[in-house]
Parts: sequence; structure tokens; C-alpha cells
Amino acid sequence: MNKKVLFLYYSQTGQLSEIVNSFVAPFMEAGVSVELVRAKPKNDFAFPWTSDRFFDAMPESVLAIPSAMEKMDFKETKYDLVVFAYQPWYLSLSIPANSILATDEVKRILKDTPVVTLIGARNMWLSSQEKLKKILKEAGANLVGNIALVDRNQNSISAITILHWMMNGKKDSYLGIFPKPGVSDEDISNTKVFGKTVLAFLQKENFDGLQKHLTNQGAVEIVADYMIIEKLAPRLFLIWANFIIKRKNRKAWLVVYKYYLLFALFIVAPIVLTVNAILFRPFSEKSIRAKKLYYQGLK
Repeated sequence: MNKKVLFLYYSQTGQLSEIVNSFVAPFMEAGVSVELVRAKPKNDFAFPWTSDRFFDAMPESVLAIPSAMEKMDFKETKYDLVVFAYQPWYLSLSIPANSILATDEVKRILKDTPVVTLIGARNMWLSSQEKLKKILKEAGANLVGNIALVDRNQNSISAITILHWMMNGKKDSYLGIFPKPGVSDEDISNTKVFGKTVLAFLQKENFDGLQKHLTNQGAVEIVADYMIIEKLAPRLFLIWANFIIKRKNRKAWLVVYKYYLLFALFIVAPIVLTVNAILFRPFSEKSIRAKKLYYQGLK
């Protein structure tokens, strides 16, 4: 019996579309019945961003407030596998990703269905994936695999290059001296390797051991410094989101938040990581290894 696989995603910049197209290639070559659904919000997020629009997306992203989506047409009511590809915004699911999952039709499709998550992120995705795990569990879905593709450049460097990309719409070298932003072309192309692995487990109708196999292939790499940031930052984002969402002068407070975020990113975070590296990390290697194993897994 021919397997039916749904690839469900939203892509604003086009990068996630490239990732999905690379990942899906082995399925198509094998003759699997593949359905690609690129969802779209009714009030879509224009690209490139404006600064105001970029920071205005923070409260709804963090508070998981969905927006209305254009009708998604699905050929089937049931699939052998769903690949849900998404991007994190503000250490949470992006507004479109969260909105897709909030629709009744998608909830019905996910129920009792194996799901592989495919992430395209700047570098931090642990918090968003934890939130997604809860959503999938509530929908009755069975998370069987996760792949996370990131910008491999140093945190402050990738922050500069990603802002250049987001505000100018050009995935090129900023000033001719910075590296290209986003997930590298090589990593995007290599995603087909993970697709072959998932396909093999799909064909044998047993996903046991899939995540371990993917992890051994480098599908999920955990950076200890980012675990520290993701432990602290989501709480602060939540405070800001709850505060700003209630303000009548929202735009003014978003300007304050913007400068707070830039200060935290380029000043506070390096200090916190340096102090941690000197005073705490030498004594917490066992804990770090345990946390890495957790995030590489699916629990």
C-alpha cells in the first residue's frame, strides 16, 4: 500500500520552503504519495519586515495567540506521516505555525498520527519545541522525530546578519564582511539525508529508534550556551508580552522592548555566558550532558 505523507508548513522568507523541498526529495523519488501544503495567514507577514512589524509580532508569538488562516486544502483525511516544518519567533512557535496547529482540521489530521518536526531557526529552538510537544500531545499526535537546522555562526554575529536579512530581504553578506545569514546552503542540501532516514522507517512501518538514528546523523545538535539563554529568556519574554498586550500605547512600549532586547542580546547575554563559563560550567558537566540528551530526544 502506497504511503501518504503530508508536509505542512509556513514560509515567509522562502528558507523553510527550501528545507522542505530538500527533505521531501527522497520521498518523491521513492514514489510515496506526497502532499505539500504551504499555509498562509489571511493577514500575511510581508517580507522583508519593517522594524515596527518585526517587534510587533512578539506578544502574540510568546502568548500563542493565533491569527486567521487562509483555507488549507487537504486531499486526504488521514496520513501515514505528517512532517510539520516551522520557524521559532521569540523563542516560541511563530504566529503562523501556532495558527496552523490551532485549526480544527489540522487537529483532526494530527490525531493518532506519527509526526516529524522540521525546524529552521536562527539558533535557539528548544523552548519552541517544548511548547510544540505539548500541543501535539493535546492533539493526540505521536511525535516520532525531530530535525533542527540552524545558523551555525556565533550568536551575536548571527543576530546582526539575521537582522540585515529580515529588514532588507537579502540573504547575502552584510557589508561584504559578515557571513551569509540563516541556515547554510550546504545544510539545506544535506537535509535530504534526514529525509532518506525518515523514509526508511516509514517504509518498515515502525518509527522506534528513528530519533536516535537522526541524532547520530547530526540532525539535532545542542549548544550548551544556548540552553542557558533559553532557560532565562522565555520568562522575561513572557513578562514583556503580558505587559505590552494590555497597553493602549502598545507601539511606544514595543520601542522600549526593542532596545531592551538589543541590550540583552549584545551586552547582558555575553556577560551571563562568561560568568557561567567561569563559575558554574566546570562543575555542571554531568547536568549539561543530561539536558542535551533530553533535548535531543522526544520526551
